Amino acid sequence: MKPAYHIPTMREIEALPWNGYKVASTFSGCGGSCLGYRMAGYKVIYACEFIDEAQRTYKANHPHSYLDTRDIRQVKPEDVLEKANIDRGELDLFDGSPPCSAFSTAGKREAGWGQVKAYSDKSQRVDDLFFEYVRLIDGIRPKVFVAENVSGLVKGTAKGYFKRILAALREPGYRVSCRVLDAQWLGVPQSRQRTIFVGVRNDLNLDPVHPTPLPYRYSVAEALEGVAKPGPNELRSLSMATKTERLWRKTLPGNNLSAACMEETGKGSFFNMVKLSPTKPSPTITATCQQFHWDEFRYLTIPEAKRLCSFPDDFVLTGEFLQRFERCGRSVPPLMMMQVAKTIEERILKCVA
Repeated sequence: MKPAYHIPTMREIEALPWNGYKVASTFSGCGGSCLGYRMAGYKVIYACEFIDEAQRTYKANHPHSYLDTRDIRQVKPEDVLEKANIDRGELDLFDGSPPCSAFSTAGKREAGWGQVKAYSDKSQRVDDLFFEYVRLIDGIRPKVFVAENVSGLVKGTAKGYFKRILAALREPGYRVSCRVLDAQWLGVPQSRQRTIFVGVRNDLNLDPVHPTPLPYRYSVAEALEGVAKPGPNELRSLSMATKTERLWRKTLPGNNLSAACMEETGKGSFFNMVKLSPTKPSPTITATCQQFHWDEFRYLTIPEAKRLCSFPDDFVLTGEFLQRFERCGRSVPPLMMMQVAKTIEERILKCVA
């Protein structure tokens, strides 16, 4: 029997007993992965995030946790070990989600490789950051690492980068496995494919593991049951309302507005604007708000986005509306990472002598 969709509150998550394992997180964003580890019982002893608004959100939800706000290129392995108060080789799990817009199937892909460009509220080159992550692995020597990226990393011309990254992750002495996991089969009411690398240090003589898909999914309607009404800065106003509403009314739930646009104008557009279906998981929540309610002509609200991305209702998002929505769209869904973390605990960390 499928359990009801439930996300614990921040207070409930903080009260969970520690499972004895420690995590250091890089490219931590607003804390989606970190929250998933905490849901699984881990203790996050170090986090690093470069984007200003993401830092503010992280601190608002984890006021007692250490957050390194430097560019990852400035972070040395010794810095992480010192702040975490551990020695080289002692860390249980090292986590990282290097920014991935250059590999996204929704972006320009190779056209942006090697370039410094706008990313969130800063500018930086992002397609080389995986190798900074590997540099820290080599210096810290964690027992296990988890690296997350978009599914586009293993598709098309990006496969060359993927092979380079895989070789680099193995070079410091790790058994590495990579799978594309879909959040909708891991307890999240959202179809979101992510590339998940899991590495296990060679001396542990254990193979990497990934979670088994659940036998059920949650629909948008199930996820949004009892959701709160939006407060200030939690509802986006509509531009071009007349045209957009006309296309929205012609579109069946579960589809984007492009077919209606083609019928009306003879040109394809509005591909990323989707009218959600209440009976299915949501499509991928992106960094920009493009999803419409199925029964009311409006965009998703921030409380709805949090539910669909598996953040607690009382999780604090800072900034203006689009900054808040961006935090949801760029994050690893906490319930997804919880499943990854639990699997690693049960099948790797508990097996280490």
